[in-house]
Amino acid sequence: MQKYRILWADDEIDLLKPHILFLSNKGFEITPVNSGSDALEEIDHHTFDLVFLDENMPGMSGLETLNYIKSTHPNLPVVMITKSEEEHIMEEAIGAKIADYLIKPLNPNQILLSVKKILDNKRIVSEHTNQSYQQEFQKLSMTVQDLDDFEGWADLYRKLVYWDLEIDSTDDKSMLEVLNTQRSEANQRFSDFIVDNYRDWITDPDVDRPLLSHQVLKKKVFPLLKSEKPVFLIVIDNLRFDQWEILEPEISELFNIVNKDYYYSILPTTTAYARNALFAGQMPLDIAKNHPDLWVGEDDEDGKNLYEEQLLMKNLEKERLQVKASYHKIIKASDGKNLTDNVKNLMKNDFNAIVFNFVDMLSHARTDMQMIRELAPDESAYRSITKSWFSHSSLYDLLRYLSGKDVKVVITTDHGTIRVKKPYKIVGDRNTNTNLRYKAGRNLAFEEKGVLFTRDPDEFRLPKVNVSTAFAFAREDFFFAYPNNYNYYVNFYKDTFQHGGVSMEEMIIPLVELAPK
Repeated sequence: MQKYRILWADDEIDLLKPHILFLSNKGFEITPVNSGSDALEEIDHHTFDLVFLDENMPGMSGLETLNYIKSTHPNLPVVMITKSEEEHIMEEAIGAKIADYLIKPLNPNQILLSVKKILDNKRIVSEHTNQSYQQEFQKLSMTVQDLDDFEGWADLYRKLVYWDLEIDSTDDKSMLEVLNTQRSEANQRFSDFIVDNYRDWITDPDVDRPLLSHQVLKKKVFPLLKSEKPVFLIVIDNLRFDQWEILEPEISELFNIVNKDYYYSILPTTTAYARNALFAGQMPLDIAKNHPDLWVGEDDEDGKNLYEEQLLMKNLEKERLQVKASYHKIIKASDGKNLTDNVKNLMKNDFNAIVFNFVDMLSHARTDMQMIRELAPDESAYRSITKSWFSHSSLYDLLRYLSGKDVKVVITTDHGTIRVKKPYKIVGDRNTNTNLRYKAGRNLAFEEKGVLFTRDPDEFRLPKVNVSTAFAFAREDFFFAYPNNYNYYVNFYKDTFQHGGVSMEEMIIPLVELAPK
């Protein structure tokens, strides 16, 4: 174990010898001094891991010494020790970013706890986290084998996300590879579950099914309009559950989490299908039939989500909701600034839908730009960039404003994304779409085992370009690759974040209701 060096400054240092001896016997190296000036002299000439600092010393006071230490050694943790419980002293010490605050008389275990909390915290947390996951591993493995319902799969996925974040927050990530293997096995079984059940979810009105994309607004958002408070629906495109979890602490400082739920994205898990279904309140085939002027098909080169606002307004009309509504899509920083500049006007509306496209753009940029790929080489870094964006985004500014108003807020997404690793050969004609996780076309040729597919798109409520259109969906972490120029294709797209197919990450997505505190 590393031997830590502690500087202890107290004008009655001789009375603290029993405590110093106690820490020495625990393996810590203690340097005692009896004034603030002596403490600064030691710090300027020697290296320490921690400082114990008495608040009430003659000459240079503890708070004066603390301010000097923080100005010259800002990362050196300091524990303030005092006989006083006066609030202003505590606040001044806390404001100077002390690591802990102890009140005399001291006891040995109190001191040891403070030392371990500061110096050994990372090691202890890492060991405890890895041991806890090892104990949970067998239970999760057994659960994976036995699951046969959509609620159970959502619970399992969220547990895997929890352990991913817990292990990622520690220094010792030795169990991460084990977790990744377990998650891969879970995705294989989940894909089997979707293959067995998805058709029934779409075609059988009596079967037990999860909440799907086209039902979210009607069942979870529109009922909030009855409160007669402005309702804000915020859709963060391409947001996975793990990304929500790292945003939640900041959001929960502004709002109470009323309900943290989930829903299942329809297939394909892409903006063109899942998000249009979300806003229209209809499956893609029904949108194409009922609003042919608002549906952009696979054979059309126009943008696939150009008519979300119109689809949303048609949905409100279909549900006979006579409300004042607005729709906004935030793509550029200037869009976000315009939104926050005009947010007071949005308060006059009954319902405001706002789409933030950053996370989706990040995933595409990571595929196309080597620099972004290096900045976000894995899920952990991908989450970190998402969090950094949020902390400095117009979305955060919007939420901060809304947190002071009497409003209802729902945050969700249209689909998630998965880091693809394994190629799957498929053949298609030149009219086949370019998405790596699903293919739609006339002459698709692939090995049917290991792929979710339909040669009758009607059963998935998907529109077809012609009578022989088929859909194929990649499972787990596979991605489709054409045999011609195969090696280049595989090397370029392997290890990129993609969506459109069947995985827990793409299909099980957050749906969160917030209320201002």
